Formats: sequence, structure tokens, C-alpha cells
Amino acid sequence: MSDMKPSPDTTTLLTALADVLEERLGADPGASYVAKLHHKGLDAILKKVGEEATETVMAAKDGDPRQIVYETADLWFHTLVLLAHCGLRPEDVLEELGRRFGLSGIDEKAARKG
Repeated sequence: MSDMKPSPDTTTLLTALADVLEERLGADPGASYVAKLHHKGLDAILKKVGEEATETVMAAKDGDPRQIVYETADLWFHTLVLLAHCGLRPEDVLEELGRRFGLSGIDEKAARKG
């Protein structure tokens, strides 16, 4: 397995964003979009993740690279809100991706069943 790791700039950005999203957990819902999502609860956050996933798929079907990037950024952002709401961090996801890196997808899936 490779020792490939995210670049420091990427990790720093994800960490900084995660910190802000966690801070918004207790913020005034009237003053912050993220606080409003947290206040509405898990179902509202999941709905937003689903909407953004659908918009990402539609952008990919349209084939406009800029729109794909834009919608993927929205999807990632709302997924990070979900992680914060659940007490998780992007580092948790990166660790899991690192564990899987270099594994055959078929082998990794089979290992989950075992």
C-alpha cells in the first residue's frame, strides 16, 4: 500500500472548515446557514446532502466541467456539515480512504462482509 497522503494545503483547508462547522453547532440559527441546518436536525442535513448529490449527478450528465466542480463543492460542503453534526471529522474519512488506498475494490468489499 502506498504512503500517499493529502497535501498539507488540502488537509489544512478541510481541518479549518471542519473547525468552523463544529463551532456553528451551537450558533444562532438566525445568524448562520450552517447553524440553521444543525438546528433543523439530521433529517434536514440528509435532505440537503441528497439534493446536492442529485445536482452533482445532473451536472455530470450535462458534461460542464465548471458546473461539476461547483456542484461537487456543494456536495462536499454539506457532507462536511453532516460529519460535524454526527461528531465526526474529515480526518476520519481520510483515514478510511487511506486504509483502502491500494486495495482492490473487490477485495475491500469482500473484507467488509467477513
